[in-house]
Amino acid sequence: FRTPIIAGGLFVINKAWFNHLGKYDSAMDIWGGENFEISFRVWMCGGSLEIIPCSRVGHVFRKKHPYVFPEGNANTYIKNTKRTAEVWMDEFKQYYYAARPAAQGRPFGNVQSRVELRKKLKCHSFKWYLENVYPELRIPEESLYQTGIIKQRKSCLESRKSEDQELPILSLNPCNSSKGTVPKAQEWTYTYNHHVRQQQLCLSVYTLFPGSQVLLSPCKEGDNKQRWGKVGSHIEHIASRFCLDTETIGDTNESIKELVINPCESTAMSQRWDMVMS
Repeated sequence: FRTPIIAGGLFVINKAWFNHLGKYDSAMDIWGGENFEISFRVWMCGGSLEIIPCSRVGHVFRKKHPYVFPEGNANTYIKNTKRTAEVWMDEFKQYYYAARPAAQGRPFGNVQSRVELRKKLKCHSFKWYLENVYPELRIPEESLYQTGIIKQRKSCLESRKSEDQELPILSLNPCNSSKGTVPKAQEWTYTYNHHVRQQQLCLSVYTLFPGSQVLLSPCKEGDNKQRWGKVGSHIEHIASRFCLDTETIGDTNESIKELVINPCESTAMSQRWDMVMS
């Protein structure tokens, strides 16, 4: 079965052709991103990737990495994937930066030798890859693919992990951006299909009735419980036509704000939101 992407270290390849293709990008650090780089390179430069169902490969992860990340796991991953985007994704790298705004301005080393390798191998464009290898992948509409924060006065919508919860819970907490950097827990993406999401989790309603809790759940294409629109200062749940609202739960000392949907009211301060997106 053809596949657009493989794991970066679990494959069989002719050694001579692997060397001809440029081996691994040796300027990548430690771990992460090599799966995208080598997959794009194989397809775009004349090869193909296939999954063989009768093949069995054991891949056992340890409880922790047996090596260290001097720059941190996240920064290392950003460097490696940014190298991939800059060499192989052409004009489509804008979507990488939209999904990974933290990569903007981060150093990623010199990629000139990899650019020259691509020219030498006479590789296809990334547009060719999308049209011929992975046509099922929908390209976002640029105008509706935005990343930023969702504010209510001085508080920001935030996801927070809890030990007794499988998925992160939603809360309003003081906005915590410093030097233009938004913490991951307060960073949201508004997508072409009207999802408000963090990675693979989307803002969703439990039911379509007023007072229903708003929570994070795995994103599902076409799920009406996960589609939202910006209407003035309101964030409207499209299917129910109710507005994103906050309700205070608990007593004064231990109160928290829970996200719900309620009938839209133009004067309700608890329904006023500012989506600061770019």
